[in-house]
Amino acid sequence: MKAPLALIDNLENLPNPFTQFEPYALTCSTLTPLLQQTDFKRDFQLALCFIYSYNGSKATFNSYRREVERLLLWSWNIKSSPTSHLRRDEIEEFIHFCMSPPSEWIGIKNVSRFSNKLGSRLQNKEWRPFVSHVSKMNFRNGDAPNTKDYSLSQAAIRATFSILSSYYGFLMQEDAAQHNPVSLIRQKSKFVKKEVTRKQVRRISNLQWDYVIETAEILAEEDPLMHERSLFIMNALLGMYLRISELVADERSAPVMGDFIKDADGNWWLKVLSKGNKERLVAVSDDMLQALARYRRFRDLPDLPTVAEQTPIIPKNRGKGAMTSTRQIRNVVQFCFDSAYARMCEDGMKSDAEDLKVATVHWLRHTGISEDVKIRPKEHVREDAGHASMATTDKYIDTEYRERHASSKKKKIRPD
Repeated sequence: MKAPLALIDNLENLPNPFTQFEPYALTCSTLTPLLQQTDFKRDFQLALCFIYSYNGSKATFNSYRREVERLLLWSWNIKSSPTSHLRRDEIEEFIHFCMSPPSEWIGIKNVSRFSNKLGSRLQNKEWRPFVSHVSKMNFRNGDAPNTKDYSLSQAAIRATFSILSSYYGFLMQEDAAQHNPVSLIRQKSKFVKKEVTRKQVRRISNLQWDYVIETAEILAEEDPLMHERSLFIMNALLGMYLRISELVADERSAPVMGDFIKDADGNWWLKVLSKGNKERLVAVSDDMLQALARYRRFRDLPDLPTVAEQTPIIPKNRGKGAMTSTRQIRNVVQFCFDSAYARMCEDGMKSDAEDLKVATVHWLRHTGISEDVKIRPKEHVREDAGHASMATTDKYIDTEYRERHASSKKKKIRPD
């Protein structure tokens, strides 16, 4: 089975399909002959309009593009049908396909869908709709991704159901589909397993964090030009449990020092634009304020921000302006994790350091929230974290686990 080519370009290279579809479709039809047929051309336009509606967030746009593009490719190439014509049983067939796609549809690395060549956007023949990955630990051990090892996580399956259901709801509103075949699937449980218990939150231990932040401080003392910024990033990610996207500039916002705000009582807050394009205020603790002042002194700025100050919070290492790459933040955090791991091993605590080999940036957010719910009202933590519901914050309260495990401590395998 031949690997399909990408259909939908990146947000920055995608014209508004509501107003500029015809010239874009004409270009695409030379790459995808099916688009010369009216039904498929209309299917493509509706799909683009649906996806483009989520252009307020690049991450959300990419998620919706991934799921709808996979459906388009499968429906067009496997079923020879527009997606608007699919039945419930065919959607089930598609889900099974996603769970076990043919090897030709699976890549072993993330590559761009399109590339620039002589002023044109051309489809990248190396791109695949599905990508096989290896865990961080296995990669460090020398394992390489293999198409035979591809698997679709439960979270990914749930996302597929959710996004495609929204897509068919949109098609119904546009009178392109008479029903929502996703909502007609009565036994989603055969695809999505119900969780019988609450998952443990992935976080680093207090000992590991002590080593990580101490390591960042040592690095900053040894090479301030490179690592004063690293130290502030680590403090901000845990101390205000920010998401990585909330520190970098993107099409929605560019975090600046003026986003640190002092209220009438002299308390400091950080205004961030979070998921769903919602602004929230994060309380800035005294320790975090001291970390901010140290970072600003290094940058030859007054200790505390001024009203409407436009200095980027996280600047680029080279050039002017704010950092725009989340990958750079990940690299900073990973270097601190790796350095802390090495120090712990040198101190004879290799077993205590193991989590740092697999930890990710998001673990810092989890760690900060998990520690704060022990000492602060959970309503306050919820607001600072930007959780949509209290149920999300409750996941970080592990008293239930402590009590449950304590009651099992004295259980005997051979009862008296």
